[in-house]
Amino acid sequence: MQKNITVIEGDGIGPEVTRQSVKILNAIAAQFNHTFNYTYHLMGAVAIDKTGNPLPDETIESCLNSDAVLFGAIGHPKYDNDPTAKVRPEQGLLKLRKSLQLFANIRPVNTYPALQHLAPLKAEKLEGVDFIIFRELTGGIYFGKKELSEDGTKASDDCVYTTPEIERIAHLAFQYAQKPERRKKLTLVDKANVLETSRLWRKVVQEISKQYPDVAVDYMFVDNASMQIMLNPKQFDIVLTENMFGDIISDEASVLSGSLGLLPSASVGTGTVLFEPIHGSYPQAAGKDIANPLGSILSAAMMLEHFGLSTEAALVREAVKWTLENGFVSKDIEPVNFYFTSTIGDLISDYVKSTDHERINVENVQLRKSTII
Repeated sequence: MQKNITVIEGDGIGPEVTRQSVKILNAIAAQFNHTFNYTYHLMGAVAIDKTGNPLPDETIESCLNSDAVLFGAIGHPKYDNDPTAKVRPEQGLLKLRKSLQLFANIRPVNTYPALQHLAPLKAEKLEGVDFIIFRELTGGIYFGKKELSEDGTKASDDCVYTTPEIERIAHLAFQYAQKPERRKKLTLVDKANVLETSRLWRKVVQEISKQYPDVAVDYMFVDNASMQIMLNPKQFDIVLTENMFGDIISDEASVLSGSLGLLPSASVGTGTVLFEPIHGSYPQAAGKDIANPLGSILSAAMMLEHFGLSTEAALVREAVKWTLENGFVSKDIEPVNFYFTSTIGDLISDYVKSTDHERINVENVQLRKSTII
């Protein structure tokens, strides 16, 4: 198989973690006789610094003409801490979502037995946690009309949704709920007791649910949902919600896995699909080779699955699980005896390329060295 991939490394730790994903994709290509062609482009703070534009036209063009986009992270303190900045890194990502019509962000939430001690919940509440958050990406308050009064004392952000915007992501979520590996349950998270947009969401989902009689549907206010994710996370299967609510509860759900650095995501729409870890740019760690690359690597696994390469994707996930079970983890997971970002990439790459995983001698793995048989 041959695929063209646009790589946007982005800001902060984005380049470091993304390079590990490319390393693993190259290992998969060598092992399974695939060809992945990469084209590198700018977006975010690095793009502003070099071009004055958070999303250059050539980046959009490359993404539109690729089979998939692999993205790192976006954001920089010099823009985050300046409320007067007219051009911001995040504008690039929002524009890219609009340009590619990426209307749904898919965020799987899983837990790992080896990391249960890092989660804020008791182990018995983490066992069997496996749900997917479907977050709408191109509507809502993030894209609504924004106004600031002339005297700077009054501001507003409109939250707007249309029936077609809700329908397209709702159908996608219901279809995922019907997959054999899912439990055929969908939870709509909204604030229908207060917000008119939420009442429209609930009305549309109730109507669409009639087309999916095998999927059980329940409805939960976002404040209750945020509590239930901590109290009883295993109750969820497919979670469907609007843009801002999805942004918040997916970050909350990330603590169940033990680290924000572990969660992947896919943004899908009418064309090219974008894959990225859900963590931010973490500028304090940039260039130190200490960031957790697993969220990016698992995003690459989602990309492989999107290409129809389920065996290859399963191998990458198996390799990730192997590193966690053997303690080959980054500083966010083990502050003292940690492994470097690049080392973890090397270990997973070697695991993918190995034909006899049982012969890997874990005692011979050294910092900044690869696996020794």
